Amino acid sequence: MKVSEIGEFGLIELLAEILSREGEKQPLLVGIGDDAAAWQSDGSTLLATTDTLVQGVHFNFSPECTWRELGWKALAVNLSDIGAMGGVPQYALLSLSLPKDTEVEGVIQFYHGMAEIANQFKVAIAGGNITSSPLVVITLALIGKASKGILTRGLALPGELIAVTSYLGSAAGGLRALTRHLEFEPETVTFLKKAFLQPQPRVAEGQLLVDYGVKAAIDISDGLIADLTHVCQASKVGAIIRIDQIPVHPSLRAAFKDEYLNLALTGGEDYELLFTASPEVINKVKKDAGCPITVIGEVVEGPGQVTLLDEEGKPMNWDKKGWDHFASGNY
Repeated sequence: MKVSEIGEFGLIELLAEILSREGEKQPLLVGIGDDAAAWQSDGSTLLATTDTLVQGVHFNFSPECTWRELGWKALAVNLSDIGAMGGVPQYALLSLSLPKDTEVEGVIQFYHGMAEIANQFKVAIAGGNITSSPLVVITLALIGKASKGILTRGLALPGELIAVTSYLGSAAGGLRALTRHLEFEPETVTFLKKAFLQPQPRVAEGQLLVDYGVKAAIDISDGLIADLTHVCQASKVGAIIRIDQIPVHPSLRAAFKDEYLNLALTGGEDYELLFTASPEVINKVKKDAGCPITVIGEVVEGPGQVTLLDEEGKPMNWDKKGWDHFASGNY
């Protein structure tokens, strides 16, 4: 069987099963399958996550995608994972693989971009590794802590509402605009490009959710449908989403009049938070969050499936689910 047949998440499940049987047994609060691993150490809960960006898979250099922006995004996607667990990011380690003809100035700009967002979130770049490679490969590992509790994918409960931070689909719109060289109004181009290349991790919002007793959350990296499905499967529940409630930025709606809904449902890389909670808790979060909070549906009893309802409340099919590294029909 090829990895394309089993898919990214099927492969993860298979490897997790092997490690559960044969791996070293150390006590973990959260292991493989969530946004970050978590374990107890000297009275504190530590968090760890890692992510890789590969040239030709996640990015290609162009005037629209610079080394500096790549440095920002490489750390941002890891910060988002810690935010999705409700944690505080602290230390980052970078492994950087470079072709031998890489310009030094590009690497310097990469570090400037990474340092900019690291300073914003008070993260120390603690070290790492540099090696040669046929293409650019960036792997970041991030360590953080959680002092009041953690958010996980597996604690959503029937009867809770489903909410998301900010807007969805903007990053996918930015990717499409850049790769297809689409022309829009300058402010639209600026908004979409920044959404894709310089996402804003919802670290403060994740900590706010913990403060208000939220238990279940995930960051939207693979697409709304895909990531909500992860929550449903981990929590052994179902979900109902009303598409007319999905928050879409006016710039995305204007730029992609016929595609914005698909981008919002399956586009991915928004790095917004999706969480479940009671109406009372969500109202409190709305008052204190630094970004819009929108209720898009509710958690129900069910076998780990997501049901979409149209404007008239009727179930609808949606063939595309989101990003899977080994699937042939992404987006």
